Amino acid sequence: MAAYLSIAILVTTLLQLVPALALLTPCRTSCGSVAIKYPFGVDDGCGAPQFRNMFNCNSTTELFFVTPSGNYKVESIDYDKQTMVVYDPAMSTCSILQPHHDFKMTDIQSAIIPPTSDTVFALLNCSVDSPVLNHYSYLCFNFSAHSCEELYGACNAFRVFHFSTNSTPPCCFTGYDTVRTMSMNILDCTHYTSVVNADGLRGIGPLDWVYGIKLTYMLPEGGCRRCTQSGGTCGFDTETEGRLCLCSASSNSTRECGAGGTFVSKGYTKNKFLNLRKTNSST
Repeated sequence: MAAYLSIAILVTTLLQLVPALALLTPCRTSCGSVAIKYPFGVDDGCGAPQFRNMFNCNSTTELFFVTPSGNYKVESIDYDKQTMVVYDPAMSTCSILQPHHDFKMTDIQSAIIPPTSDTVFALLNCSVDSPVLNHYSYLCFNFSAHSCEELYGACNAFRVFHFSTNSTPPCCFTGYDTVRTMSMNILDCTHYTSVVNADGLRGIGPLDWVYGIKLTYMLPEGGCRRCTQSGGTCGFDTETEGRLCLCSASSNSTRECGAGGTFVSKGYTKNKFLNLRKTNSST
């Protein structure tokens, strides 16, 4: 009798919690000033599974893009153009010289959210034996009538290379594929910087360039419109990574909230929460 009473109390308590839990938002919609929309998510189970664990919203409400070479601050996301601009706090720029540093992404990241073609990487203070100055010299180019030598003359941070050798050390403007396949050690260059929107910089000097990395992404097949139009948030099962429409109700749906939705709250995965519901119903 005591055991039955305990179970009854537990069932009643859980059922009372369901309406309160259902009012919570399943996924965060922003991190600081940056909006979080599909296909991205900062909470596990939110967004598209292809981008799982790629973003982190820290305690200072700054959004970071997580890669093997470090966390890159997300400056902006343009969901219409499907681009994102990130900034590497450890990267050298025209105004500051940082220690030796590589930019590395996972193979999955390189495939589904690579840097745009108008993001240019400048390899600086290179050795005369650098592969991009010899066998792979075709990987270097000028953009918008600019040559990489301009960086040595215009940028205080890079003038030190000129002074230390009493000459202009070799450099190279190149694309992401170069730094993806060859590390800075292999490239035999001591520093790099990167510039976004390079195609629109004709007549603009290095001091006024925007330093960072612009990434481009494609929406996963099927999209999210049907789910969002029904009032839900696109997400996925954290165990199977199957697509889900996350709603403010404790029912399961793979497409839209009108057909029933799956609710996920802190401390509960979808399966744990539904298992509680099923157990309580059978009791």
